[in-house]
Amino acid sequence: MSRLAAGVFAALVIATFGAFFVAQRLKNAPSIVQQFTRTPFFSPNGDGRYDRAYVSFKLKRADDVTVSVVDHEGDEVRILADRSIPAYTPTRFAWDGRTDDGGRAPDGSYRIRVSLRREGRSVTVPLTIRLDTTPPRPLVTAIGPVKGPGPELLPNPDGSAAEVHFRTPALRPGCREKPNALGCRAVIRVFKTSPGPTRLVLEDTSQPADVKVWRWDGRTRTGRPVSPGTYLVSIETRDQAGNRGVSPALNRKGLPIAPYGAKLPGHGGIRISYLSAQPPPTPIQAGQSAEFLIDSRQQPYSWTVRRIGSNQISKRGHKTKPKLRIYAPGDQSGVYLLQVRTATRSTTVPFAVQGREKRSVLVVLPVMTWQGRNPIDDDGDGLPNLLDRGVGAKLFRVYAGNGLPADFATRDAPLLTWLDRNRHRYDVTTDVALAQGKGPRLDGHKGVILPSDVRWLPRAVQLQLRRFVRNGGNVASFGVDSLRRQVSLSPRARLIDPTPPASTDLFGATLRPLQALPAATNLVEAGDDIELFAGTTGSFGPFRDVQEATLGTEPVASAITEDPQTGRPVIAASRLGKGYVYRFPLPELPGMLVSGNVQLNALIQRTWTLLSH
Repeated sequence: MSRLAAGVFAALVIATFGAFFVAQRLKNAPSIVQQFTRTPFFSPNGDGRYDRAYVSFKLKRADDVTVSVVDHEGDEVRILADRSIPAYTPTRFAWDGRTDDGGRAPDGSYRIRVSLRREGRSVTVPLTIRLDTTPPRPLVTAIGPVKGPGPELLPNPDGSAAEVHFRTPALRPGCREKPNALGCRAVIRVFKTSPGPTRLVLEDTSQPADVKVWRWDGRTRTGRPVSPGTYLVSIETRDQAGNRGVSPALNRKGLPIAPYGAKLPGHGGIRISYLSAQPPPTPIQAGQSAEFLIDSRQQPYSWTVRRIGSNQISKRGHKTKPKLRIYAPGDQSGVYLLQVRTATRSTTVPFAVQGREKRSVLVVLPVMTWQGRNPIDDDGDGLPNLLDRGVGAKLFRVYAGNGLPADFATRDAPLLTWLDRNRHRYDVTTDVALAQGKGPRLDGHKGVILPSDVRWLPRAVQLQLRRFVRNGGNVASFGVDSLRRQVSLSPRARLIDPTPPASTDLFGATLRPLQALPAATNLVEAGDDIELFAGTTGSFGPFRDVQEATLGTEPVASAITEDPQTGRPVIAASRLGKGYVYRFPLPELPGMLVSGNVQLNALIQRTWTLLSH
């Protein structure tokens, strides 16, 4: 080795040891920036909570200082201060999340750089400040103790509460020590979503923001059992930065937002039911047996069967088990009511019985519409599965409330009672049976009665009905806003893919919305080529609710409101091919029939004659 190389090597060794001892001296010396504190998380989103991050420190020696916010790459984002700071004086600075040009800095981790101009050096404090404006996504993940695809059922026979499981963000620092501090508590809400308008029934603010399990026994704060219906558990919490997260989303009134055609996130559904029943969706042959499912929460119950419109009990019994097998009563077709009672509750459901002897008129019960409007939660999201909401619904499910489908007591029941009282014999089926090819078919009948609203039908059944009329059959529809929507019946017995209403109904009529007249008004004959109004005075009513229509073809008989400005048919008959369609879109008509309205009785008697001949 040459003398020059040896000298360079020695100089490097000496320099290395010198640098080491200088570094150790600086490392062991007290920092120039002391007692540094900062807000670890903040959310400058303008909600008034944790919108600023605060920084505090003191200097070992007085200096002219520039305090800056830098990003993870060390680039300056915002100058917080540029001034002199005396020694050993705690000084506080605030950052609102803005950059020097006034824009908001992106979410991320930031640090504080302190530049000491007198000393000619800068110190970047390693502790980070997390800017976070992304709301957390809390979620009700399951309700048990038996976690299934549907809603939890309460009350439990053993008296136990439902276990609601949550996914929630981590607690803010300090919440363990101060659990009641801002953002340290979750808000758990229970809404009743059906029947009736959605409303808040319970709010619990006693749980920590990172709550994982919460229990509810189906009672209010005062200890009273809530009423039967569909309920939704909602969770609201805040993350470490103070961002608010709510699941599901709430509107300005603080109620859940129910999107059309979609389910809510999570699994927050609970169904409160003390007694309910599920009848078969297709007709029972007279003398044959059928199975009903009864949910009495394992309480003993009694049951009776009677024909609609009659007080005479044809069958009765007592039971506890949920499966109830009944032999269809009578020889004649008709609609029957099964009434089930426990010590404190009762429910009544309709079912169809097809007689042994075939008749010329077929009554079709709209079970798909009944179930499509039945406010029951199938999938456990806390909202009822309604075809009007654009979501599918199970065909086999209990009926909510008192068990009777929507409007059944005021529409279907009075009309069927009137038919029985006037000894009009008929066959009976359901739209489900027509779709499945079971029970009586349209072919071979002269007339069909649709006793109430037929909102949804599969396309194949619609075509059957239209073909039936074209080939010479007659249809009498007593529904409002009927025959404008389609639905599919899946192999797993679900009503799926409901469509919105078409511009015209199955027979080409354009229906106006149901309107409430300012005063009870009679409908008057406006034309009659088929003697539909024979035996009447040509005036019917008075009615308050009517649905007018513009028919696809010129009506062969019609009655309109007395207001000459309207001129659109309400009661109407139109021809399609070889057959006729009779329309009675009047919700009050069935009740007025059984109450003895003379003109309406004469009109429907005449309609029966036209249907059956």
